[in-house]
Amino acid sequence: MVKAENFESGRTLQGRTWMLLLAGALSLTLASASWADVRDQARRMHDRLIGAPPDDATLQAMQDRIQAGQPIQAAYRAMENPLFYSSTLKNFVTPWTNEAETVFAPLNDYTATAIGMIRDEVPFDRVLSADMVYIGAPGVVERPYSHDDNRHYQELEESGADLSDPGVLMAVSQSGLPGSQLPSAATAGVMTTRAAGVAFFRAGTNRRMLRATVLNYLCTDLEGLKDTTRSTDRIRQDVSRSPGGDSSIFLNNCSGCHTGMDPLAQAFAYFEYDQDAERVVYTPGEVQAKYFNNAGTFPFGFVTPDDSWSNYWRHGPNAAIGWGSGSGEGSGPKSLGREIAGSRAFAVCQVQKVFSQVCLRPVGSQEDRDEVERIADVFETGGRSMKRVFGEVATHCMGN
Repeated sequence: MVKAENFESGRTLQGRTWMLLLAGALSLTLASASWADVRDQARRMHDRLIGAPPDDATLQAMQDRIQAGQPIQAAYRAMENPLFYSSTLKNFVTPWTNEAETVFAPLNDYTATAIGMIRDEVPFDRVLSADMVYIGAPGVVERPYSHDDNRHYQELEESGADLSDPGVLMAVSQSGLPGSQLPSAATAGVMTTRAAGVAFFRAGTNRRMLRATVLNYLCTDLEGLKDTTRSTDRIRQDVSRSPGGDSSIFLNNCSGCHTGMDPLAQAFAYFEYDQDAERVVYTPGEVQAKYFNNAGTFPFGFVTPDDSWSNYWRHGPNAAIGWGSGSGEGSGPKSLGREIAGSRAFAVCQVQKVFSQVCLRPVGSQEDRDEVERIADVFETGGRSMKRVFGEVATHCMGN
């Protein structure tokens, strides 16, 4: 016969055993859930960056790095995939290179240069000023770089060339390209590539190049910079001071953009895209005729004498752009590119673009906005690496 106290003792022991077993099972379940969450995060990060699922080895390597508290390194592991360059970055950059802002355009020297700079972590504030262009390495494709067609880059794309490989896509100086008309001092990164010339120097009055640069690198259109409090002394002759016979339209509307735009677009005064030769033309010391189009519209307007520029937007409401330590004046597109890329707005804009690309949504919540500002700080203090920006943004968005 079992004594009551032994029975109770056994029941208590049995109960404790079950509690231990349940606790162990719960611990295993939580560990399994945590493991699954990290694996899902790694998979989601890879999908967002690459647009394709990872192989098992990549997924495991990314998971290990996230679990070790190294999510940026996990993102870098994902970005080793050649698709990051030929697909993600190609689609990311291509809309900047054409007036229609379409992703459906072939690889070109503008796109390839931006891709190469991101791959090699070249400080991205040089994108608008460097004497640099990326081309296919010798022997990769049959057609060499040409100033008057895009076949070199079309062959690169059609051949499926691995743009992640520095032995396939390499940096050279724009000024050193055979047949180049540009001295190093006149080069301005992507702004002086052939593709940029086709899109933004062709016809028009070169204001289109300034608009595209502001739109793509400050993330605002000219309307967002309108300021009617600046001086109108540098507005060209082709702008009517009384459109429709009403001078108030000029004072309250037209002047708001032109007071800042015209003094800046003067930086491109020696540039043209020759549609017959199908190439960018540079005429040092000789202002392109387009700057004098419709001079009779307002004969007392500004007559462009050279390629010197001034940034009237450093003062007034557009001082909020956070212009850098420069003087706000210079000559030619290289110094203008440094002026734009040296601003806080440039840094924030790059992060916002990557955020939309990787997170598949625009910046929304206050948490998002705070994160954009933090990553912009990282960009400015950490070598201005766009690759790092992709890693930081992917880490922020990997959980949602």
